[in-house]
Amino acid sequence: MDAAKAIYVSVELSQSTWLVTSFAPAIDTKMARKGLPVGGVGQLLTLVADLRSKVLSKTGLSFPVIIIQEAGLDGFWVHRVLVDEGLESYVVDATSIAVPRKARRAKTDRIDGELLVRALMAFKRGEPRACAMVRVPSHDEEDRRRLLRERKALVVERLRHANRIEGLLFAQGISNYRPLNRDRRPRLEDLRTGDGRPLPPFMKAQISRELDRLELVIEQIRTIEAERDKLLMCERKEANSAVSMLENVRGIGPEFASLLWAEGFYRHFDNRRQIAAYAGLAPTPWQSGSIDRDQGVSKAGNPRLRTTMIQAAWLWLRHQPDSALSDWFRQRAASSGAAQRKKIVVALARKLLVALWKYVTAGIVIDGARLKNA
Repeated sequence: MDAAKAIYVSVELSQSTWLVTSFAPAIDTKMARKGLPVGGVGQLLTLVADLRSKVLSKTGLSFPVIIIQEAGLDGFWVHRVLVDEGLESYVVDATSIAVPRKARRAKTDRIDGELLVRALMAFKRGEPRACAMVRVPSHDEEDRRRLLRERKALVVERLRHANRIEGLLFAQGISNYRPLNRDRRPRLEDLRTGDGRPLPPFMKAQISRELDRLELVIEQIRTIEAERDKLLMCERKEANSAVSMLENVRGIGPEFASLLWAEGFYRHFDNRRQIAAYAGLAPTPWQSGSIDRDQGVSKAGNPRLRTTMIQAAWLWLRHQPDSALSDWFRQRAASSGAAQRKKIVVALARKLLVALWKYVTAGIVIDGARLKNA
């Protein structure tokens, strides 16, 4: 497609207004802008139709409309509406767009809209690394991730309630009470403060209400885990199921397998660099003249996948001590301190992610790894 024979449109989404910036190289010399009310997808489609009619009347040709928007709070619903209407739509990672490197650069919705249009035109011209487009998940892929993300949020909330109860009791000289034990209610009745008094009535009532909230969270976690197990059971029935293959590796249970599947291996990657960059585990070198140093991992990808892989790397060392990856870690950590070991385990997490990706996509078993059915 001739890049000049198209209409480029950017939609700057916000909670107050939508700013639409359009440019048709065949007839325009300047970009046009129009504000729309929030959620005005109908007005956006009308505007797109008007742009097509304007270009058709001036050139006698019907140009395709290409639309771009940033990934943000609005999610992907606008993109899906546009695609359903037969339009070519893209969602871009805003951090991948080049911006001026001044100490104080101007930033407005108008400037951002123009930047998006220029990035879209460069992308359609085939310029390498002009910007990075987001791979939009399907409705099912997006929905099943909510189950695992909600469980993680509830686990954090469970810990918060438990810590609050233990903190209240510690201030009264009680340090042996465990809110997550099943005998939390009977134990509460028998507690005595450090100076031998029963718990003050208002504090006891407060802790009882905290236990109510804690037990509600625990019950919700059980419900979510039951739904997760049901989802995994259906997935295991599929041929060459990634979940079944991951669960067959010693040291990987249902929680890690479901997280890796839902957050990472649900989509296609062309090479190991892409999967590492998606997890934010890709290195970020800094080279300029004689300066050559490593800034660590980018942390620009999926934070849930990155956190899961670092946890899995520590567990890998425990459950797969004879694997080649564990040997690699031990050789480099033999003469390193605790701080350096943490950096090495992040590198191990990247290697492990790539190795698991090769395992679930090509069936290449990690060298020296033990399988549960072996």
